[in-house]
Amino acid sequence: MSKVLVICGATASGKTALSVACAQKFNGEIISADSMLVYRGMDIGTAKPTMEERQGIPHHLIDVVSPKEAFSVSDYEKLALPILEDIFAKGKTPIICGGTGFYVNSLLYKRQFGNVGANQEIREKYERLAEEMGKEYVHAILREKDPESAEKLHFNDVKRVIRALEIYDVTGKPKSLQDDAPTPRFEFVSVSIEYPREVLYNRINLRVEEMFQNGLIGEVQNLLSDGVTEDMQSMQGIGYKEVAEGLRIGATVGEIKELIKKNTRNYAKRQQTFFKRMENHVYLQPMADNLAIINELLNK
Repeated sequence: MSKVLVICGATASGKTALSVACAQKFNGEIISADSMLVYRGMDIGTAKPTMEERQGIPHHLIDVVSPKEAFSVSDYEKLALPILEDIFAKGKTPIICGGTGFYVNSLLYKRQFGNVGANQEIREKYERLAEEMGKEYVHAILREKDPESAEKLHFNDVKRVIRALEIYDVTGKPKSLQDDAPTPRFEFVSVSIEYPREVLYNRINLRVEEMFQNGLIGEVQNLLSDGVTEDMQSMQGIGYKEVAEGLRIGATVGEIKELIKKNTRNYAKRQQTFFKRMENHVYLQPMADNLAIINELLNK
């Protein structure tokens, strides 16, 4: 068995539990592909798997960076790729588990985020605009210059919005026309559990309720008192930004909860759209014998 197993899909769709079960059955180790699990001290709002939930299975790329630091796809790739290759070298199955599509693709394919070099002057110009005029303003500029990239990127994804603008300004061509076709690094199988929309939304709502019961507001307060500020990358994560803003403007807990639920549902839709384009992707049903199905896929 020499394939990478990817367990991806929408938030709250059961990725963690399935990945642990697969690691136990297929002698695997798990590489997290979640842009929020990398941050230390951000446990409740990220639904970070507890040690009990990990069941002794090695989990990589969790708690690797301070919430005060920026962390890019490139940073992720540099850390995760050697780990993946080491898992293979040990004769084990690498299991990439997470819902951050760009992280997943950075491991499966050689760089596909544009071969255009960085231009610090252009980058800083758009960073200033984002700070002064807002993220939506910069996203609107991208929509004018490169509608296809703007359609794929949410305005909160400021780094990639600015990168797409940087590519356009340097080359005069939109990122979507750059010659950066993906080259697969490994054979892989990609799976996700497909819930009916109303069931998934209910799971999301329940997860948000649990986060508040487990102390999400206190976790955000601790981060803010420790010097993590609202404009830092880590605090753009759903759950954190709504609580931080809610505390600042005096919103009720109920209002904050409902906003997090709404934003999480919207994020889940974007995740589903992204992973629909995955190669070698198979949708699993919640109650099926999914380990048997995955075993067959890995041994094809």
